[in-house]
Formats: sequence, structure tokens, C-alpha cells
Amino acid sequence: MSEANGLPARLIEKAREVVDANRAAGRRILVVESCTGGLVGAAITEVPGSSDVFEGGFITYADEAKTGFVGVSGDVIETFGAVSIAAAWAMAQGGLERSRADVAVAITGVAGPGGGSAHKPVGTVVFARAERGNDPRRVVADKKDFGDLVRAEIRFQAALCALELLMPDAPAP
Repeated sequence: MSEANGLPARLIEKAREVVDANRAAGRRILVVESCTGGLVGAAITEVPGSSDVFEGGFITYADEAKTGFVGVSGDVIETFGAVSIAAAWAMAQGGLERSRADVAVAITGVAGPGGGSAHKPVGTVVFARAERGNDPRRVVADKKDFGDLVRAEIRFQAALCALELLMPDAPAP
């Protein structure tokens, strides 16, 4: 895997597809990242002209950042956990509400090597997408188990999935 500026070429290529497709669709995009720690935003901003479509991002690694930056309810985190469809959806919806973006994707998970549990093992990552104008009760989310990969590979795979969700024609997961 060749790398550009420290990022895998495959990640940059997917980000280029996202930028080009969203530019053609006239959409602005936003990311709300937890376990990827800004990796998705970094990949997008490697693409020349990404400012045409990239509104920005929130890195909400700590639970307090999720509640403070994008308004995730403490009750959601306490009841369902930070790695849950409820939390990811609230992150995406909160990011969308705090921006001019047309679509927001959120990523939260357990990248390891520690922090996993029997219910949410290392490699568990949850994604959600919120789109302006859609019914906010319509949850578009998915949970993936990337298994026993190393931390960097879990984050890479999660970033690729998040980028795929930012494509204008991306189906609900």
C-alpha cells in the first residue's frame, strides 16, 4: 500500500471519489469522528479542491466532546454507550444541525488494543449518516465488526466505510 503524506493511497483515492461525486451533486459534507480521530477529514483534505464540498469535521473522541461539541445526550451515552447506533446517530444529527452541510457521517468504535468488552469487542465500529431535509427519525446506521485487526487497520477500514457513506448514491447500510 503506497502512501501519500502518511495516508494510505487507497484512502486518498476513495476520498477523491467522495469529493468528485459530492461536487457533481452540489452537496456539502461533514464528518463527526471518534475512533478514527480525524482520519476521514485528513483524507478528504488531501484532495485538491475539497474545500468545494468539505464543510469540516468534529473530533469527538471523549464522551464529553460528544455531548459538548455535537449535543449527544448524556442519557444516550449512559443508556446505550458511546459505541452504539443511538450515539452514532446523535453524533451525525448533531453535526448536521451545527453546520451548513447537506450530509454528515459519524463514526464511533473500539479500535483497541484495549477498551473492548464481550458485548462490544475490539473492532466494533458504528456508523451513521444524517441528511438535511430527511426525517430525523429515519435512522441510517450500521455496526461492523472488523475483528482481530491491529488498531491502525481498524481505523483505516472504518475510514473507508465512512467515506463510502458520504457518496451521494450510497445505500442505507
